[in-house]
Amino acid sequence: MAEIIQKDGTWVFDGETLRIVPGSDKSVGLLQRTLGEIAVPLRAVAGIAHEPGRKTGRLRLRLRDGADPLLQVTGGKLPDSADPYALTVETRTAAVAEYMVDEVRNALLLDEVPDGPVDGYLLPGPSLPMTVGAGDATVTFDGRTVHLEWTWHTDDRKTAAGPVALPLDELTGISWQPARGLSDGYLRFVTSPNAPRLDPKHDPMAVELNGFKKDPLMALLASAVVVRMPHPHAPHREPAIAARKSLEAAPAEDHDVLLRRLRELGELHQSGILTADEFTAAKQAVLKRL
Repeated sequence: MAEIIQKDGTWVFDGETLRIVPGSDKSVGLLQRTLGEIAVPLRAVAGIAHEPGRKTGRLRLRLRDGADPLLQVTGGKLPDSADPYALTVETRTAAVAEYMVDEVRNALLLDEVPDGPVDGYLLPGPSLPMTVGAGDATVTFDGRTVHLEWTWHTDDRKTAAGPVALPLDELTGISWQPARGLSDGYLRFVTSPNAPRLDPKHDPMAVELNGFKKDPLMALLASAVVVRMPHPHAPHREPAIAARKSLEAAPAEDHDVLLRRLRELGELHQSGILTADEFTAAKQAVLKRL
């Protein structure tokens, strides 16, 4: 077992799981304190490194692409002060940090853990329900629907539309951008990839973020939504769509084939290969041929 205890937090590795517990020091960011303890399975780890410095160093964990919904949302844009996978290390404990690095790396080699992307999230994201008030909105997610309630300083064009309710199954994407310098950030919910992108200040599908303390919590809420959406590296849907189309192409006079293909459509739907909408459309097409 390897363990390192610092003001910013404690990391403990038992050979299978790296547990990250945020510290109580005032330097610990609001995102880490809200997220709480993280249990990172070894198979989610791509690498680990200790970056020494003159006064303090940094222990940094690198996860496999697609393993963590929070990293999927933030895309490397989280500052170190809000990164739950970075730990400030005092110079006098640098040897302990190096030991942690050796233990994790040895375990990765022994278990032959690849460092490539994964096709399913290996971390669960934050617990629900979750409500975050930041920028010009308060956002609530209960596992099924995202609710946006506008604040007193929201632009009139957004408040005129009233509160927004977005069912999870209507979302096709989420984008998060932190505020940088004089540029505001945003959290945007996408229901159509072809929808016009308005300025976040005026977009009723977006929360404008102004760079204040609670802004990173919007990324945390976004990760709670993303982990319940289709994984970006999941097997491509084109084979499923092609299978559906081939099922729809049976001759009209062969009723036995059509009935069998209806059953196959049901099996594809139950296994998750076809969505509810795809299943309904394909079933209707086959029924018309009957």
